Amino acid sequence: MRVALGQFNAVVGDLAGNAQKMRNIYAEAVRSEVDLLVFPELAVCGYPPEDLLHKKHFLRDCSLALDKLAADCPDTTVIVGFAENYQGAGYNSAAVLQGGRTSKIYRKAQLPNYGVFDEQRYFQPGAEPVIINLKGVNIAITICFDIWNIEWLANFLKDAGQIQMILNISASPFHVGKIKKREETVSRCAKEFNCAVAYCNLVGGQDELVFDGRSMFADSTGNTKAKARAFDEDLIIADVTPTLEGTVQVEPTQPAALQPSDLLDEVYQALVLGTRDYAHKNGFKKTLLGLSGGVDSSVTAAIAVAALGPENVVGLTMPSKFNSPDTKADAKKLSKNLGIEFLTIPIEPILKQFDEALKEVRGWSSEGIAYENLQARIRGGILMSLSNQFGSLVLTTGNKSETAVGYATLYGDTAGGFAVIKDVPKTMVYKLAEHINKISRRQIIPADVLTRPPSAELKPDQKDSDSLPDYDLLDKILKGYVEEDKSAQQLVESGLPQDVVHNVIRMVDRNEYKRRLSPPGVRITPKAFGKDRRLPITNRYSEDR
Repeated sequence: MRVALGQFNAVVGDLAGNAQKMRNIYAEAVRSEVDLLVFPELAVCGYPPEDLLHKKHFLRDCSLALDKLAADCPDTTVIVGFAENYQGAGYNSAAVLQGGRTSKIYRKAQLPNYGVFDEQRYFQPGAEPVIINLKGVNIAITICFDIWNIEWLANFLKDAGQIQMILNISASPFHVGKIKKREETVSRCAKEFNCAVAYCNLVGGQDELVFDGRSMFADSTGNTKAKARAFDEDLIIADVTPTLEGTVQVEPTQPAALQPSDLLDEVYQALVLGTRDYAHKNGFKKTLLGLSGGVDSSVTAAIAVAALGPENVVGLTMPSKFNSPDTKADAKKLSKNLGIEFLTIPIEPILKQFDEALKEVRGWSSEGIAYENLQARIRGGILMSLSNQFGSLVLTTGNKSETAVGYATLYGDTAGGFAVIKDVPKTMVYKLAEHINKISRRQIIPADVLTRPPSAELKPDQKDSDSLPDYDLLDKILKGYVEEDKSAQQLVESGLPQDVVHNVIRMVDRNEYKRRLSPPGVRITPKAFGKDRRLPITNRYSEDR
């Protein structure tokens, strides 16, 4: 039996566009004499459709699009994910298309409800397995989370008879190292049931989420025999053959797809795809960002160029009297290296006018935090004004470390439409900068940017270390507190300094309001601010009491 996995970049809500992509893939599969073509979870409507699923007409239109797809793809068996309204309830379903119509429907039984997953808000769990037989091969259909609990799945399929292949359609979002867990899950499933596993995953960016594809086949020994491209559309084909000895062989028909070289390369590719899809899927061609001469804006600009091309990225430097000649020169050098348009709008005259106007208010000071943040807010206003004039998407440049502790100015450097490195810790930002230079085979990001102590440059001789712990220490604390939900006591017991731990936790807790008012950004860690981590703004719980 020849099986094809068609991972493609779906757009949430674009029912006609998604269906057309599947028709094109279907035509290619038919030319390759495929017996079974598989598409990802909720491929018809895109994932996650969120509260669109509460609209009955949306579910109706999903079914109509599915019916038309079935009619247009009559010559081979196709399995495709869609959102279904069945007997008045919503289901995350997989349709079996045969002979121009839907012959069977499997409804997802295991509905994840943690982190970015919210499926119990929208769907009812299915209760019945669906087995199809093609060319003498018994195939059990599953959807995403169904195969992550092997004990449950074994009980669910206990009366299904001998299964030669488990088919899993998925929309599994990326985070660093997730592919290893997926491969382990697929391998465990294959070994448990002594069968082949065909796993078809979604690819593409959807708001904060990035789906990395990497659909795969495993044989009955649990070995991965073929894997699709990462962060790109692909169609992989394999011949699945049960043997007389009771095993199932899987023979891919194509050469192996190139995979990311390491975890850092994974992150880079995820950021590029997430930025490209957020811009394109929301109708933006050009992007605009402030360039400070620092590592954060340099990495953001390089990612934007990789995602959208240098002709669609504009860098803007907005110096004040506090910006050093070195950082101004590095911003210009970076722009030249990237080949992007570079604009300069000095903010010193505007700052003076603001300052003079604010002096009419008793108590206003031309020194201190408010004056420092005024500079950031002027810059944010300039960027948003140009965005408004030219229809460009403003990219903010704050990293996860700064976002966590509130080291950002509301309506200043948080002003924008998309936060590219919002979920990237500062220590990783530096590694990404080095990676960008490495893959470019030249010094895209100037060497001084990588060695200069980071500074907001809002007052004389300012350094981040004046207000924050060393980033190596800060990121260790944030990983434990934010991503692993460890208590202050646990962090201290692990060897981290008590006073710094408590200070960092206080900063994280009191800046929830800033994070709530910041733009979305690409999720690359297991727990990102936003959909993953949801805490109340008004909140008096503290470990210090």
